Amino acid sequence: MNVIFATGNKDKMSEIREILDGMHVIDTVQSMKEAGVDIDIEENGTTFEENAMIKARAVYDAAVAKGMKDVLVLADDSGLCVEALNGEPGIYSARYMGKDTSYRIKNANLIERVNKEGNGNRNAQFVCCIAAVFPDGTGKVVRGTVDGEIADKEYGENGFGFDPIFYVPRLGCTTAQLKPEEKHAISHRGNALRMMRKVIAEYESPDCK
Repeated sequence: MNVIFATGNKDKMSEIREILDGMHVIDTVQSMKEAGVDIDIEENGTTFEENAMIKARAVYDAAVAKGMKDVLVLADDSGLCVEALNGEPGIYSARYMGKDTSYRIKNANLIERVNKEGNGNRNAQFVCCIAAVFPDGTGKVVRGTVDGEIADKEYGENGFGFDPIFYVPRLGCTTAQLKPEEKHAISHRGNALRMMRKVIAEYESPDCK
């Protein structure tokens, strides 16, 4: 199968390729741009699951319209949910404070809000839902999570987005302080992609348990 992942984010594509590497049923893993799929997608769902499937369906339909064969489309919707902020920024994580606002500004804002509004509660969760639309048009969504806390400032130079302020108590560091392979082992996207690996394998070999 030829995989198209519905994103233009280079950091996501790097993580995705590393985690899906070695699956014999997958021939290529391409971004939308690499696959020549150039469409605007309105993410108007109310949950991570809905938005992930909206993206996957839109790209699948566009790929089929272009005559692509044996294509598996994957799409994710992910974000940071802060308990003291009623789950914000949640499904609006990528658009929080505006798409063009730097994450250094976004992270500083979230820290300030948690300090003011959290009453000591710094609990947070990274969520990643990955939707798949298979060559036969069937779909499946999985959800991966990782629990943590909002740090008191940014730590680490690895990762991207909210990683520098997402502190994982059991590891004693933020996800931006982890090496890529360490992050993949515990991250929300890593957890979701490992679940999706199993879904893909079962799709190819439904009688194998």
